Amino acid sequence: MLVGKELLDKARSLSNRPEDDIARGCGYVGPSGRLLKKSFYRALVEAKAEAQGWQLPSASSRSSASGETRGRQADFRTRVHGNGNLLIGHAYTRRLGLEPGQEFRIELHRDSGSIWLHRLDDEQTDQGQSQPCSDSHSEEIPADA
Repeated sequence: MLVGKELLDKARSLSNRPEDDIARGCGYVGPSGRLLKKSFYRALVEAKAEAQGWQLPSASSRSSASGETRGRQADFRTRVHGNGNLLIGHAYTRRLGLEPGQEFRIELHRDSGSIWLHRLDDEQTDQGQSQPCSDSHSEEIPADA
């Protein structure tokens, strides 16, 4: 993958071609043959800034200065889907340390509108007993939150 002045020179020489051909010609192709457009455009901007003598903010200083974080954040909300399912996403199960294949007993509390999940262990499944999902996350989150 070309960078800096070499990238700018090659891009100029291919300027009469489609953008995908320019990116390919500059080496921005992944191992699977997929075009790496985002990396190409980012390198092009950096090369242009370098040629002009501009100082671009680094990715880490941009996010920390504006208070942004990377990716979507869990907002502790969900909704019932059209088929009646209620989905609890990966962000929440990861926070509780849950693993694929673990089983739970569902306990409904109509008076508070809450749903409790009780982890079933292999030995306790046979006896019909259960334990709370996590001691560190035992606080109840109201259904309207």
